[in-house]
Formats: sequence, C-alpha cells, structure tokens
Amino acid sequence: MAVLRTLVCLTAIGMFMELAMAANHTVGGASGGWDTSTDLQSWVASQTFAVGDNLIFQYTPNHDVLEVTKADHDSCQTSSPLQTYTDGNTVIPLTSPGKRYFICGTLGHCSQGMQIEIDTLATSTPPSASPSPSSPPSASPSPSSRPSASPAPETSPSPANTPESAPGSPLSPDAPSAESPTLASPPPSSAKKSSFRTCLTLGFGLVLMVLLAL
Repeated sequence: MAVLRTLVCLTAIGMFMELAMAANHTVGGASGGWDTSTDLQSWVASQTFAVGDNLIFQYTPNHDVLEVTKADHDSCQTSSPLQTYTDGNTVIPLTSPGKRYFICGTLGHCSQGMQIEIDTLATSTPPSASPSPSSPPSASPSPSSRPSASPAPETSPSPANTPESAPGSPLSPDAPSAESPTLASPPPSSAKKSSFRTCLTLGFGLVLMVLLAL
C-alpha cells in the first residue's frame, strides 16, 4: 500500500510539474484574435514556443484553422490540409520541436494575413542570471614606492649642535612603517531567484502528499 501511494504521489507531482511549466498561447494575444484585423506576424515574433505549450485559436464561424505544409502555407493553398479545425475554440498541443504551419481556409483570408509559422523549441530557456562582478583586489603600496629620505649633507657639526631625531619623525629609524590596511571586499550577493512556477509545483506536491498520507 505504501509503494502504491508513493507511485501515485510521484505521478501526480509529475503532472503538476508539466502543467506548471506549460504555457498557453492564445493566437493574436489579449487584444487580437484569429482574424484578418490582427497583426499575426508581429504576435508570433513576440512569443517563444516550447514543447508542452498549447496553441489556442479562438475565432468566429466565418473562419477555420488548417494545419498545412510549408509549401501550402507560403502559397495559401487550402486544398490538401494536414488537419482541419472548425470548433471555434481550437487547442493544439505542441508536443514536439520543429516548425508547424497554420492558415485560415476561408477564401482570401490567408492572403490577408491569416497565416502563421510556429517554431517550437525543445525546452523553454529561462533568463540567465548575470554574475555579480568581483571586487578588484586592493593593492597595498609596495615598499619600493614609498619616498626615500634625502641623505644628510656630509658636515661635521659639533655634538652640542646636533639635533636628536624626534620620535616618529620620517628620519627616525624607530618610526613605525605606515602601511595602509587592505580593505576586505564584500562577498558577492547571490543572484539566485526561485521561480513562481517551481513554488506552485512544490506546493501542489506537498498538499497531495499530505492528502495521501491521511
């Protein structure tokens, strides 16, 4: 029984992950549709299609959807379609990578712009996080770059007139060397962000596991 619950749980989690990662693309966008007034080519150029996504056509009875070959797409040929859809709300799953072609079969509509080419990618590519720039190492001054003291003139002053070197003066041999401390560079900030889809999938999976455990 425990093994059966585990298998059911894993299957359900896999289904939730697939649903969370899949995207629905309504042809024409929110402000358009599968019609002659929508700039369908611009809409296609703004989308990224991946395996697992769904292509949704919503249209009125004077339109339909024909899946055709590239040659029929380019010539607006409607006589030999691969598939024909007329239900007004057609959902086409994108199950494999590659290009697929769709046109409207109503006379003259294809030449008026109702034709699209869908290029499905193998997997969706999430935006890569740009690495945080590393802090340049702070260079401490080398001993050779410090100014050297000018040699004293070779005179023979009397012992009474010879001034003693004040402690801490640049010429005093006992003066401590003033080296600037090296500033520690702050650790690079983490650029990782958890996606909403992953959180949603894990949440569904956790709820399902709790329900199965009861």
